[in-house]
Amino acid sequence: MKVPNGWLQWVYLILALTGGILPTMANIDFMHQYGPEFDIGLFIKLANINPAAQSLSRDLVIGAGAITIWMVVESRRLQMRHFWLVLLSTFTIAFAFAAPLFLFLRERRMQEMAK
Repeated sequence: MKVPNGWLQWVYLILALTGGILPTMANIDFMHQYGPEFDIGLFIKLANINPAAQSLSRDLVIGAGAITIWMVVESRRLQMRHFWLVLLSTFTIAFAFAAPLFLFLRERRMQEMAK
């Protein structure tokens, strides 16, 4: 097995942090505009308000679904620790955070296995 590049894990970590911050900022803006309780029904309605929003929403749901299935399978194959944090963060923070976090943890696991 080829030893993975050490720098790649840090790229994934930066993407995870960015993927956590930017959607959170948008969610905070949503709550400021529409009330402090996060109205998921309204959120979904607004995410599908026009064809462009529908395209992005559907693209995210289908892509995130496929990647989440792969992440579950891959985490079991590599016997990754703390995968539950990735799944939890998918729903509590953002998929844009969880997917790069998974890739960061995967790179670290692959480095462990290469030793």
